Amino acid sequence: MLTKKQLDLLDFINKRMIRDGVPPSFDEMKEALDLRSKSGIHRLITALEERGFIRRLAHRARAIEIVKLPEALGGDPAGFTPQVIDGGRPSARPAGAVSVEGIEATELEQLGRIAAGEPIEAFEHDVRVTVPNSMLSSSGKHYALEVKGDSMTGAGINDGDVVVILETSHADNGDIVVAQVQGYEATLKRFRRQSGMIALEPANPAYETRVLPEGEVSVQGRLVGLIRTY
Repeated sequence: MLTKKQLDLLDFINKRMIRDGVPPSFDEMKEALDLRSKSGIHRLITALEERGFIRRLAHRARAIEIVKLPEALGGDPAGFTPQVIDGGRPSARPAGAVSVEGIEATELEQLGRIAAGEPIEAFEHDVRVTVPNSMLSSSGKHYALEVKGDSMTGAGINDGDVVVILETSHADNGDIVVAQVQGYEATLKRFRRQSGMIALEPANPAYETRVLPEGEVSVQGRLVGLIRTY
């Protein structure tokens, strides 16, 4: 349960990250919440971190990451909490060129970019991304996609993130999946089956849930991890 000030601060940080791509400064937070000193902001930030809503990243300016949002801000606290790996922007390079000191890793093919209501936008060149094996399932094929848009920010998935997908045609209610709609569109959304219909739910109150006949939705994979570039 968050206090009003904690909720106001989380809402302000989230809106600024959606707008600017970076969190606001402590001075901006202090002004937005009408506090007299930065110490009040530090206490609110610590409280949000202890409750699992944000994460502070060491050795970076404005190093705050939103992990989840409460239901009051359009989030789903019981839903997916991404395992975020801090990595560099993937580049085109030959298959098998994996070099991660001290960490067992696998190089996945990054198929392209995914956005709601569009086909997957394939890359012109071979693009691969190195993923720690701890993020992958012990069996099954995995692939990666770059996210376009902000429809899943409430689940901690931002524009430009690279999502790691386990290829599967099965999904349970609440899973975040790559869904193909009417054999054409591809979208990353939360999956729910309801009396012969499929609901594809965004994690951003600015977007509406799509409810479609079961035969018009095909699951292409399930989200298992996420890689973010700073």
